[in-house]
Amino acid sequence: MSALLEVENLRVSFPTRSGVVEAVRGVSFTLGRERLGIVGESGSGKSITGRTIAGLLPESRRVSVSGSVRLLGQEMIGAAKPAWQKVRREVVSMIFQDPLSFLNPTMTVGRQVEEACRSDDRGGDRRKSALDYMAMSGLPSPAETARRYPFELSGGMRQRILIAIALAKRPQLIIADEPTTALDVTVQAKVLESLDESVTKLGTSLIMISHDLAVVAKLCDYVYVMYHGEVVEAGPTVKVFRQPRHDYTRLLLAGVRSLTSPNVRLAGFEPAIEA
Repeated sequence: MSALLEVENLRVSFPTRSGVVEAVRGVSFTLGRERLGIVGESGSGKSITGRTIAGLLPESRRVSVSGSVRLLGQEMIGAAKPAWQKVRREVVSMIFQDPLSFLNPTMTVGRQVEEACRSDDRGGDRRKSALDYMAMSGLPSPAETARRYPFELSGGMRQRILIAIALAKRPQLIIADEPTTALDVTVQAKVLESLDESVTKLGTSLIMISHDLAVVAKLCDYVYVMYHGEVVEAGPTVKVFRQPRHDYTRLLLAGVRSLTSPNVRLAGFEPAIEA
């Protein structure tokens, strides 16, 4: 039986005024029913990797993509647009870091979650399904919240709406790209808790893309460390964070002392107030 996701020798390059930039260089990994964290500084190639897997790179002949991305055994590199649309509708959902850029300001958030629901969900009762997914994502008073527009919600609530939309598709894989970067620490922790519980409940695989090692320690079974487009270290999260082998990983960990202390659990956030 094929793995959910197989990435082999993935390379992505863009032309610039100073020459061709290879943003992703030979990335390979396999993902089953697990949670994978991809970490690295800005420009390391982690977000480009996630967008390539979801088929969300800019449509341009100037963008070069090679290698292999197989979802449920189907090769997606070079696939036609309808094939990618089907995959994003049925297999992969993405959660981005800026909800206002992806939510329709002219529609209530409940309607937007409702439109994401699968047609076979709840026997066709999409409104009921939408409220269920909103509750699952940690939104208080889903029925009341559903009647509101994006600009009427806080940043934490908008982020939970994106999570609800992703869950409503009932995907087999969620790719979360820096989903809590713009939130303060207490709201961030609560949103991550909602995502954690939702993914666990639905049995969905997760790729968490983040520069925040504490986030990955909280959520992920495995971690890939990217630097200049390459994976420089990979393995079980606990092992990589406790016994880093690459200098770049050690540098990232140097600023997060709690992750390297033997007396502190890798997964652990202080209790947070409701956003």
